[in-house]
Amino acid sequence: MFTNKAAVINAMVLVCSSPLWAEEVKRSDEDSLLLDPFVVSASARNEELKKATAMVQVIDQAQIARSSASDVTSLLAENAVGFFSEWTPGQTSINIRGAATDGQGKDFKSQVLVLINGRRAGTANLSKISPSNIYRIEIVRGPASVIYGSQAIGGVINIIMKNGHNTEGGKVTLKGGSFGMASGSGEYGWQSKDGQFTGFFGFNTATQNDYKAGKGGGTQHNTSWKRHGFDGALSWQVDEANLIDFSILKDGVYDVGFRGSSANYSAKEDRYNTSADLIWHHGTEDDRLRWKLHNYWLEDIDDFKWASPQTAKTSLDHNKRKLTAAGLKFQPEVDLTSSNTLLLGVDFEKNKLRSTRHRFGLNGAPMTQVTPFDNNQREKMYGLYFEDAQRFLDDRLVFKAGARYTDGKTYYDRTPYLKNQLTGSTHYYKTTWSTGLNFEATDWLNLKASMGTGFRAPTASELGADYTTLAGSQIYGTPGLKPETNKQYEFGAVFSGNNWLVDVAYFENRIKDRIITKPRSNNSNISDYVNNSDEVIVRGLELNSRFKMHELLGWQNNWQWDVEANGAWNFHMKDKGAKDRNTDKVQRMYQYQAALTHRLGQKETTYPWYVQVTGILRGPVWYDTEEKLVAGAEPYSNYIHRKSPFMVWNLKGEVEVYKNLSVFTEVNNVFNKNQHPLFIAIDKKPYILNPSASNGGLGTSMMGRAIYVGSTYRF
Repeated sequence: MFTNKAAVINAMVLVCSSPLWAEEVKRSDEDSLLLDPFVVSASARNEELKKATAMVQVIDQAQIARSSASDVTSLLAENAVGFFSEWTPGQTSINIRGAATDGQGKDFKSQVLVLINGRRAGTANLSKISPSNIYRIEIVRGPASVIYGSQAIGGVINIIMKNGHNTEGGKVTLKGGSFGMASGSGEYGWQSKDGQFTGFFGFNTATQNDYKAGKGGGTQHNTSWKRHGFDGALSWQVDEANLIDFSILKDGVYDVGFRGSSANYSAKEDRYNTSADLIWHHGTEDDRLRWKLHNYWLEDIDDFKWASPQTAKTSLDHNKRKLTAAGLKFQPEVDLTSSNTLLLGVDFEKNKLRSTRHRFGLNGAPMTQVTPFDNNQREKMYGLYFEDAQRFLDDRLVFKAGARYTDGKTYYDRTPYLKNQLTGSTHYYKTTWSTGLNFEATDWLNLKASMGTGFRAPTASELGADYTTLAGSQIYGTPGLKPETNKQYEFGAVFSGNNWLVDVAYFENRIKDRIITKPRSNNSNISDYVNNSDEVIVRGLELNSRFKMHELLGWQNNWQWDVEANGAWNFHMKDKGAKDRNTDKVQRMYQYQAALTHRLGQKETTYPWYVQVTGILRGPVWYDTEEKLVAGAEPYSNYIHRKSPFMVWNLKGEVEVYKNLSVFTEVNNVFNKNQHPLFIAIDKKPYILNPSASNGGLGTSMMGRAIYVGSTYRF
């Protein structure tokens, strides 16, 4: 029997495989870079990072607290997680190992699965989520469909929120600066004296006006935004074997400008996400059997108030998309022997997608109404899976193997203005598998290898669409599309010591039957959803590392110097289906990228301080742009451009001027670089965006130099 409540809580943290409790955090964790944290996303159970069979990148509390990012997209870009289009302040797409989301960040069309606390987030658009109340983020590279099902082809991004278990005390932060930026956030986490109850509440609010581009650029009209959200969590230790967690979350960006490919001055958006989770954890007295029953509900809304006065002659093109889902995840875990642990899982989810659209012409002119961007649909999904972990050689060698059977049905619901609509439903089913091993060769070296498969089922829109884009082009669905599938291999090593860790991996990812839009001819304005029958093959090397340099150098005083270096080199990125194109490079994917952070400071001094410098290298990327360019800027409209690499530097300094009160300064884009991660036509002479296809501007650039000041009070 457990002897006290504190022991019960600690035991439950370790055995219940909950992403809420990867580690118990103290307030000092904002100052401490974790070298070998426990991770939970790779196999839905707690394990040391160096003993995982696949690469897992962790962005811990110290990195989040010291970041100047206003959204999760910017935070992940600072850590070289993958390619992010950063299309607008409220929208991004993602590419990890050649697997991508669509440009709008719809999770139901994504090959990269975004999770919140271990379950589907409902969006792959990370720009709508604030980092202020996030405890940590785990990025699992490679297929994870055995545990998580459809869409986890390229990997999983698991956002783990703060709660009463991992956060104690309160904090309030205020910040303001360039381009009218003003933000505030607060949090408070608590635990009852007997440990029976814990709770947490946090909020965030922010606003920013139109920003100015870097050197040679002007004000980027229609890039303003507002943000607000909140989250809360409550936990009840019912008895020594049962623990119940409840959490709620609402976050989003509002009245955010959407310049898009036509440098639009008129289009606005609201994008927000709401969810609730109820989790029951149970463990037997002898700790051989434990389970987690996770109930969740989510609603994700994209409300587009777009307009294309020049290209489509609309004063308003209002498209509202709402995804609702409710699901149940049951995960029992049993120790079959002292060296074997079996994880089982049952998933069930029902979801519904609803879209409306209405267009208004200029000066009240009548407009032909067209279908929304997404067909209405419902979906039911069941999943059964297992993963077995066998340990050998006094736990130095771990072998894992698992499989999943997913069975789902997509129902075609009536969609406004859709002609020749499909009726009935489409049934899909898929078996996926994964296997891996990790061998602790020495105290400082772990070798690992893994392989697995993944898939993504086609949506109702891809099967039966007939819609007109904002710019006026048309896209049609194709009945009978096959699911997208992939197979991936990874070999890697983790080198680690008391004050350093280097995680390196070689991978090969092969993606088949990708669902793409294909123009009917080189200069056609009409496209169809089709399966790309040829593979995408990506091979590369990835590196994640962190060092406590002050300990490595043997400094005996209170100085602290942390270094983080992350990067990837995709030396082979071939789209075999691009035989008729000017290049076969995979699009919207960096050939190489890197992020380097140095953090130097003093902790035990009269005025604790630190200075942090971060360099972000955005490598070469290939892109068949949606922008309409002037004559001579491209040979033909479907030409695939290569964007050259560029680097941006950010700077932050903070000092504690009074007990628990700190002030800080941030400078983003220190050298005022005028660039953009994806757009070909940036706001810089000579302008290459065709004025006849523009809705206001002559190109779009990322934010130029921005300076912010703020303060944080902890209590």
